[in-house]
Amino acid sequence: MLSRVSQEYLYICVQEMHKEGYVITEICDILNLNRSSYYKWSHRSKSSSELENEALLHDIGLIYAEHNGTYGYRRIADEYNATHAKQYNLKRFYRLVHIVGLLAVIRRKRPAYRRSTPEVTAENILNREFTANTVNEKWCTDVTEMKYGSEGEKAYLSAILDLKGRDIVSFAIGRYNNNQLVFETFDLAIRKYPDAHPLLHSDRGFQYTSKQFKDMLEKQGMQQSMSRGGSIG
Repeated sequence: MLSRVSQEYLYICVQEMHKEGYVITEICDILNLNRSSYYKWSHRSKSSSELENEALLHDIGLIYAEHNGTYGYRRIADEYNATHAKQYNLKRFYRLVHIVGLLAVIRRKRPAYRRSTPEVTAENILNREFTANTVNEKWCTDVTEMKYGSEGEKAYLSAILDLKGRDIVSFAIGRYNNNQLVFETFDLAIRKYPDAHPLLHSDRGFQYTSKQFKDMLEKQGMQQSMSRGGSIG
C-alpha cells in the first residue's frame, strides 16, 4: 500500500504530464492509479505547505532525471540550493526523496541483455564537452528505469536534455524500454522545436543504433554522436 504522500506525488506526476499533453486516463493506467481518486485530489483546496512541496518535488524530479538517477538526496540538495534563492535543509530533501522512493534506483542496474549487432554506430563527436553556446546546439538523450509501488513495478523515463540551459526538451514515460518510447520522445522534441538541428548524443542502446532512429535524425538534419556502450559520456 502506498503512503498518502507517495500517492500524492504520483498525482502530481499525472498533473505535470497532463500539462505536457498526455491523456490522464492513459497516465493513470500506466501508474495503476484510480482515476476517480485522482480527480477528487485535483479539485481539492491545497495548503501553502502542499504547494511548496509540489514545487520542490518537481525540481527534485528534474535534477534526479537530469543525472540519470545517480544523485542521492545530499547531491540533489546541494544542486538545488546552489541554483535557487529559497533554500531548504537536508532533512526536507531526505524526507521527500525517501517518500517518493527515488533512492531505490540511484544506481541503475542495466539488465543483462544479450548483445545484438547494432545497425548504426556513430563517433563520439560530443567527446564529453557538456557545454553549449546556444539553445538547440547540443542535445543528450537517455532512458532511466524507475520503480514505484509496493510491488516494485517498473516504468521507464526517456528524456532529451538541452546542454545550454540544462532544460528538458521532451520526455516520455512508459511501461517498456523500447523503440516506441524513444521515438515518441524524439517526436515530441521536434514538435516543440521543428527547426532545430542539434548534435544528438546518446549511448549505444539498441534504440539509438537502429536504422529507423538514424533515418529520423537525418530527416531532421541532425548529426548523431554516441558514447561507448554503457556510458552517456
